Amino acid sequence: QVQLVESGGGSVQAGDSLRLSCAASGPAFSRYSMGWFRQVPGKDREFVAAITNGGESKHYRESVKGRFTISRDNAKNTVYLQMDSLKPEETAVYHCAAPPMGTIHRVALLNWKMYTSWGQGTQVTVSA
Repeated sequence: QVQLVESGGGSVQAGDSLRLSCAASGPAFSRYSMGWFRQVPGKDREFVAAITNGGESKHYRESVKGRFTISRDNAKNTVYLQMDSLKPEETAVYHCAAPPMGTIHRVALLNWKMYTSWGQGTQVTVSA
């Protein structure tokens, strides 16, 4: 398993941008697909974006397509989430996560229950 630490959250105005980072430690980061999820109190975790281990495939929640970009730098053991044109309803704790090594299929990557390693999360607050 990998250990994950998110950073980059904060408080912004609607329409602003933030870039979240997720630093991973542990063996073979480049062999893990990675995902970003968000959660607000009282609701289930919500898929945001995922990227396969080599970056070949990227998947996004429909509502963030065209505004959010997931990327990774395997040399730095880091995955990023660039969030542009943020909306107040996107206020949440954002978590990065890793599924078991070798997980690459879209159906699995969109399901938070398939992920076995989680970061502690970083708060994103978007004001109107």
